[in-house]
Amino acid sequence: MFDFLKRGRLIRRGLASRKMRRRRRARSELMRNLENATYVRVFLLALFAAGLAFLVFSGQQPEPTKNYVIALLVLATAITQLWINQPKSFYQNSRLLLVFGVILAQLAVTKLLLVICNSGDYRFLKPEMAGLITPYAFAPLVLSVLLGRQHGLYAAFFVSLWSSMLFGPIDAPLLLTSLISGFTAVSLTLQVRRRSKLIRAGLYVGLAIWLLSLTFGLIGPINWFYPTANDWGMLGWQSALAIGNGVLTATLVGGALPMLENLFRITTDISWLEASDLNHPLLRRMTIEAPGTYHHSLVVANLAEAAAEAVDANATLCRVCSYFHDVGKLVKPEYFTENMSFERNPHDELAPTMSALIIIAHVKEGVDLALKHRLNQRIIDIIQEHHGTSLVRYFYQRAVQQHEDARAGGKIMKLREDDIPEVHEESFRYSGPKPQTKESAIVSLADTIESASRSLEKPTPQKIEALVNELIDERISDRQLDECDLTLGELKVSRFYRCCILESLIQRQGTDRQCRATKSCAQT
Repeated sequence: MFDFLKRGRLIRRGLASRKMRRRRRARSELMRNLENATYVRVFLLALFAAGLAFLVFSGQQPEPTKNYVIALLVLATAITQLWINQPKSFYQNSRLLLVFGVILAQLAVTKLLLVICNSGDYRFLKPEMAGLITPYAFAPLVLSVLLGRQHGLYAAFFVSLWSSMLFGPIDAPLLLTSLISGFTAVSLTLQVRRRSKLIRAGLYVGLAIWLLSLTFGLIGPINWFYPTANDWGMLGWQSALAIGNGVLTATLVGGALPMLENLFRITTDISWLEASDLNHPLLRRMTIEAPGTYHHSLVVANLAEAAAEAVDANATLCRVCSYFHDVGKLVKPEYFTENMSFERNPHDELAPTMSALIIIAHVKEGVDLALKHRLNQRIIDIIQEHHGTSLVRYFYQRAVQQHEDARAGGKIMKLREDDIPEVHEESFRYSGPKPQTKESAIVSLADTIESASRSLEKPTPQKIEALVNELIDERISDRQLDECDLTLGELKVSRFYRCCILESLIQRQGTDRQCRATKSCAQT
């Protein structure tokens, strides 16, 4: 009953096409309010301050009040820095919870390990070894992979300050070890696309901790002049703890990432790369039922990826979303140009209005298929937005021409103009919304450019450049890019890259056709 009512609401809003049942629930109004509510933000920061107080005051620690006052001053600095440099994370409560929650988790684990080492209950964990097993890179790794480099550096800096306070008076060697380990973790996880790279980063972090521990005397003591006097067994154990620290931290981060991605609705490049598998059921259907659309999607993916890399957008996201942006054409593939046979055009038998309805419907059909197959929300958004509210120009012009012909014929037959139905431009426009993100705009432009490029006869670099410029200018004048954060400067850069990629693709297709022709001649 509730599913039926919900589906009816979606249909009225234009978000369902009455065919496939939607399984993903929209976020409630309450959740959207909580996401941006000021009182929730204050509560989260107060909760972090309370957790920090518990960690500082618990256990036998010299001058806990002084350390807590310093910790609060550092917290005020951290909040101010996040508010100024990362306003999106500051005002989005889920991001704020992620940032300070991960930092608090690292501090809690650090405190627990410190208590265990100081308790003396474990023979192989002495108080001086606490600095070797502290997970310095946990928060920097998590936030760097999930939210980007700036958040990783932010975590590395502030978690190092708070961690050093848990050890008592601020210890310079421990502080430097934590800072350098965190910065190393962030630098090694820039645009990480494979989970194996996380383990490699963890190994390097472990080596950094080991070298820094040797430098600052956390491992040892070592008698360099009388090697036989050293306890090599203990030195080996301490070295294993330092190196294993980094590897174990990276392993835990790799295991926690899927849960954090699902919980906070964030998709990393690792997950995007995993989603780019061309063996997905929808893509396999496309190769059989709509091969022209499949090839079109691959070319759009190449164009979008090149443009995204040029303007520092998420290139992997653009590639994956390009694969799926036209899945709605699977419902009626024969009505789209790239899948038509040369003998028959089904639109010749339809009125322009009906043809436009079929073309426009592929967006809603695509959303239904994406929801049925539980695709990522960003993919669904780009399916909805890649045409914006643009005009299906060919069928609109055809309808206008038929209307003018009908009026001319009506005058001859002395018909009233009121008897001839008007052509409304709104009936030939997609329902939107317009592209909301940089990546959505890039896929939208790549789709338009690739579709139009197929009509070029004897393409040259000059023709390709003119086509790209004309199509982008047309989108700008139609105000299709008003709601995304793609700047004119970035559009200029992306034009150049699209021209280069499109030219190379067209040349390659021409070469392939020549090769096939040569082979067929040789066989005959």
